[in-house]
Amino acid sequence: MISKTRKAEIIKEFGGSEANTGLAEVQIALLTEDIANMTEHLKEHKKDVPTRRTLLKKVAQRRHLLDFLIKKDVNRYKEIIAKLGLRK
Repeated sequence: MISKTRKAEIIKEFGGSEANTGLAEVQIALLTEDIANMTEHLKEHKKDVPTRRTLLKKVAQRRHLLDFLIKKDVNRYKEIIAKLGLRK
């Protein structure tokens, strides 16, 4: 789970302002942070199946948002991939 302060930082960094939460880049960045946290959790708790399921859902959701972004604007897609260090 992301803390409120960390979430606000991510929104401000990727959205420009704290009110711009619907931007695809903001959603992708928030999902990436959640995915990283869940991955660390699952390294310790290997048998936590509900968290694993949620992780897979979030990865799929991020993939859909990235697919949307590449169709909408390739430059924004490349920029977010580079900023977050995602492979592609």
